[in-house]
Amino acid sequence: MNMPTAARPSKVMPHMRDLRGWLEVVDKLGELHRIEAETDPIEEMGGLTYLVGKREGSPALLFNKVKGAPGARSLFNLMGTNLPRVALSLGIDPKLGLHEVIQEARLKFKDRIAPVIVDSASAPVNENVLVGDKVDLSILGAPKHWPLDGGRYAGTADIVITRDPDLGHVNVGTYRMMVQDRNRIALYLSPGKDARLHIARAWQRGQDVEVAAVLGLHPMWLVIGSQTFPKNMSEYEAMGGVMGAPMEVVTGDITGLPIPAHAEIVIEGVIRANSTRAEGPFGEFTGYYGRPEGAAPLVEVKAIRHRNQPILTNALMADYPSCEMALFFAVARSARLWDDLDKYGIPGVKGVWAVPAAASAFGMAVVSIEQRYAGHAAQVLALAAQAPSLAYYTKWLVAVDDDVDPTNMNEVLWAMSTRCHPVDDIDILRNTWSTWLDPSQNPPEKRPWGCKALINACKEHRYLESFSKRTTLTRPTWERIAARWSKEFGLPGEAPELRHYETGADTVAYHEGSDLSRQRTGR
Repeated sequence: MNMPTAARPSKVMPHMRDLRGWLEVVDKLGELHRIEAETDPIEEMGGLTYLVGKREGSPALLFNKVKGAPGARSLFNLMGTNLPRVALSLGIDPKLGLHEVIQEARLKFKDRIAPVIVDSASAPVNENVLVGDKVDLSILGAPKHWPLDGGRYAGTADIVITRDPDLGHVNVGTYRMMVQDRNRIALYLSPGKDARLHIARAWQRGQDVEVAAVLGLHPMWLVIGSQTFPKNMSEYEAMGGVMGAPMEVVTGDITGLPIPAHAEIVIEGVIRANSTRAEGPFGEFTGYYGRPEGAAPLVEVKAIRHRNQPILTNALMADYPSCEMALFFAVARSARLWDDLDKYGIPGVKGVWAVPAAASAFGMAVVSIEQRYAGHAAQVLALAAQAPSLAYYTKWLVAVDDDVDPTNMNEVLWAMSTRCHPVDDIDILRNTWSTWLDPSQNPPEKRPWGCKALINACKEHRYLESFSKRTTLTRPTWERIAARWSKEFGLPGEAPELRHYETGADTVAYHEGSDLSRQRTGR
């Protein structure tokens, strides 16, 4: 990846440049809770985050006094299940609703801006540089999240930077990292992920692997690092596209890898050929402990770079809604899948939703379509199942008609219960791409091969004209009720909008261009 050198810092919104700018805006929104009491990183921080996260929309938690790590700070529940914080992280108006955030994310993910190299001496990440005998991972106050975790994890809300040994492309991914001792940390990598492929290829040649990891980051970097992009494209370009300006990086003098100039904490190190260490277990996004990894690559940390009073970013993995990645991953995966279907030339897609409660948006996805031809729903399911954005782990794919809101599980379950005939409308794909973390596959040796159920919960296409009509309101009735909702009926908020209305002959789609819609949205 050839990168230009910046003559001066690029112009970018302050809350998109670094974590501290983002936290300032989050604080103004009333979405940041500072904890000044000294808190133990051993299970106490994770336990508090888990309990706070049980309430959807809960605030970010900034622990300012980490027991045993003077000067360190720790941030949990960065985005959590709070849509405004997810939107803010992607440079999207935090006042927008879920469907609009997904659409905006789709547009942002299409843009690519190459990173630029900035002056290393003035980079905030280089305010403190520890090398040699001064390297000591204990200064970070890495937490142990769950009672049965194998150790303390400094890398949960992180990005890991590696280089393809064949093509030279830089990859940025998200992988967990368990502290082993003062200067060594074990790196867990799921099958088929880029960093694992890079390391395996280098080890085949008996070569060491340089690696850098950002342990204190802007949430947007975490979102992008969690996604699957083409092997020949660096995620730094996608980050620049989301920011609308080049990502500013410095060259690591230990590894030669590009490092975010505005990171809170970065480690640089080397993985010696075939050097491994036992890692795990770790409480994962499934809400279960993953099995211990007996051969996790071992990183020898050669340098720690950090800002003054650094903030370690942490992602608690848990059952929904306490899981950090559930909502942001749902938004990002939905946007990417919708874009994949567009690239395949599939018409009539009206909505996409990777369900956050389904193993943090990994387990289930729903696609809403306007059926236009025989086999349309089956085609959507088959293509979505193996799309780059969805192929990994996903078990349940559901197609619904365009009168069903894919983000509303009540409506999805209604469609599955009234439009799906299981013996005819469910297909199974076997031996698909999955993960060692799937607790449903036993004994564990059967992993990481998975399977997928394709559920057609659309009306039968051959009987569209005669299919039983659903009950709904006429448009004039809804508008009369909506106009009187709060003032005359004394009900809170606004009347729920419907996707379809009864016309007396056919059910027709709700159009956002209506007069009342413009009044309600200000457009």
